[in-house]
Amino acid sequence: MPSSPSPRRKRARFSPVTRQVFLYLFFLFPAVLDIAQGMTGALGPNPVSVCLHDFGRYAFRFLLASLVVTPLKRFLGVDIMLYRRPLGLLAFTYAALHVFFYVVVARQLDMHVLWKDFTSRPFLTFGILTFIILAVLAATSTRRAIRALGRKWAQLHKLVYVAMVLASIHYSIAFKTWHVEPFIYAALALFVLALRLVPKQNRRKVGT
Repeated sequence: MPSSPSPRRKRARFSPVTRQVFLYLFFLFPAVLDIAQGMTGALGPNPVSVCLHDFGRYAFRFLLASLVVTPLKRFLGVDIMLYRRPLGLLAFTYAALHVFFYVVVARQLDMHVLWKDFTSRPFLTFGILTFIILAVLAATSTRRAIRALGRKWAQLHKLVYVAMVLASIHYSIAFKTWHVEPFIYAALALFVLALRLVPKQNRRKVGT
């Protein structure tokens, strides 16, 4: 007779890769929602501008979130290191959408207008430098790249700190009028980066 299933049998769990993919796809929903609302006219008279700014903010948020992962583990004992890579990839994805909407949708690949923008708006330089760094980090985030680069991989990925600083400058000077939100984000980024400078023997005390 066939044996009945044991009640103690453990339920199958999602693999780490599956959880990473799920997190990545789940947090792409805001982008899908923005684009869908823009196509139906639900974002107001200037949907391109709304999408452009939303994607930029999400890129900043996910970049910041990816940098928070390590301090959470070091100071509070919260281990979500598994999700650091998908958070970084989300930052790159939203940055790519941000650039795409600016270059292709808003400026329609008009090189004359783009050149004029880049020569008259310094914040764009900081933005494109941030995007280049994120693109390099995304391209070298695979296991194959990690094996190929060896010890150089860790050194290369320290550029994420430079990207965070550049993104903070880009966001802070992007507006012609005063906006407090970019400076709040910049202050949070500065705080997270400053945690990296805390000596090891003091890290436990900071978390208390």
